[in-house]
Amino acid sequence: MYLKLLQLELKNFIRNPQFGANLAMKILAAFGMAYFSLMFVGLPFLLYHYAKQKMHVDPLTLFCKFFVYYWAFDLVVRYFMQQMPTQNIKPFLTTGLTKKILVKYTIIKTIFNFFNWGNLLFLLPFAGLLIFDGGYPVTSVLMFLVGIQAIFYFNNFLNILLNGKDAVVYAVFGIMIALGLLEYFKIIHLSAVSQVLFYSFYDIPGVFLIPVFMALGTMYLCYRFIFDNFYLDKGLELKKAEGKTENIEFLNRYGAMGTFINNDIRLLKRSKAAKSAVVASFLFLFYGLLVFTKGYENSFMQLFTGIFVTGGFMFMFGQRVPSWDSSYYPLMMTQNVPYKEYLKGKWAMIVIAIFVSIILGLAYVFVSWEFYLTVLGAGLYNLGVNSYITLMAGAFNKKPIDLDTNAKSFGGGNNFNMKTMLLLIPQLLLPMAVFAVVKYFLGIYPAVASLGLLGIIGFLLRDKIFDSIVKIYKTQKYSTLESFKKG
Repeated sequence: MYLKLLQLELKNFIRNPQFGANLAMKILAAFGMAYFSLMFVGLPFLLYHYAKQKMHVDPLTLFCKFFVYYWAFDLVVRYFMQQMPTQNIKPFLTTGLTKKILVKYTIIKTIFNFFNWGNLLFLLPFAGLLIFDGGYPVTSVLMFLVGIQAIFYFNNFLNILLNGKDAVVYAVFGIMIALGLLEYFKIIHLSAVSQVLFYSFYDIPGVFLIPVFMALGTMYLCYRFIFDNFYLDKGLELKKAEGKTENIEFLNRYGAMGTFINNDIRLLKRSKAAKSAVVASFLFLFYGLLVFTKGYENSFMQLFTGIFVTGGFMFMFGQRVPSWDSSYYPLMMTQNVPYKEYLKGKWAMIVIAIFVSIILGLAYVFVSWEFYLTVLGAGLYNLGVNSYITLMAGAFNKKPIDLDTNAKSFGGGNNFNMKTMLLLIPQLLLPMAVFAVVKYFLGIYPAVASLGLLGIIGFLLRDKIFDSIVKIYKTQKYSTLESFKKG
């Protein structure tokens, strides 16, 4: 029966009217998984040999020492990126299949999620190195492997139970950052506790069963949670709440554009999907820390990193215009909405976010002055060029967004097609090429200035650029309305 359900889901994917776009998204996701898979396979060798040859410490001890931070990081990333598993099988509730079968199928699907088995790409080579090169006891290493993998499955099921509880996840993230800073300044030593805790999986027989039982317990709680809430009309009941109006008065002086900015601020404060986009945009600020290493001299990749560090909100929010307004977009189109002011409102939000990212990116000065200049150059290009291109790409993104859904904002649908892919050329390749060439011949300061010059030119031509963008949106208007109606 489970195999039959899987076949039906496959047919639904193939016969979907958005099959082409969905397939493109799946291909992109496959490239992403391949990239992270290679990273996971290579990291254990790096960790093992670095610990042995450079730090002269036990690799297993080093892993256990900092695993508590990765545990919390894994939970937060899952919360914002791992899709809730029930949406695809809800239509089967109208058939003769029992809820027990459907819920069990849902639980089994989550077990085979990349977030779970992907960690084995790190753990298995690491265990092999410990056994065959380090001479660690096989039984002890296997106990450690099972215990750590059980931690990831515990996170998997805990993520489902925490769905919709943003405050809890933000609190966990904030606490772990605070603890990390306290440890950095040597006020506390959480890593020492982490080392003792997770090393016990290897050192003390039977302790590895604790996370196994924790994972099994949360799996049962997930089963009960999904089973008790698995109804077609779940969520349709009205919830009583005190009505509130929010308005930022000074924005009203900007006319229609100020009204649209006010609406977007309300959207970011109230919608789970929009809040997730804001959080993801904030996380983009740390992207440079993931790829930056001492001696990082590749100018192409430096600017690529800078574009994402300063453009997180631009990509997460701007590229989904007008999908954010899909629930009332047809009504807007009957009200003679000034398209130019509507788009300028979105653009203003993007520009403000990029400017804030450039300011917050000052922290990269402590990593490398040259790297911050790269971030600054990328930010200037985002301000004056990429902000327009992102809005232009939004005209071809016609996947509606359900602002009231409890599903994760990432993973439930896609906004990619061939036209948006082609627009990545001026968004990414052009500035990378300009920066690398100018830096090679003239140095870092002229390279940053060249991108700043492109940004200034973009600002000076903004009225003409907006006229062109408005024409594109008007051309795509009726196909967008049709797509939003189909959902």
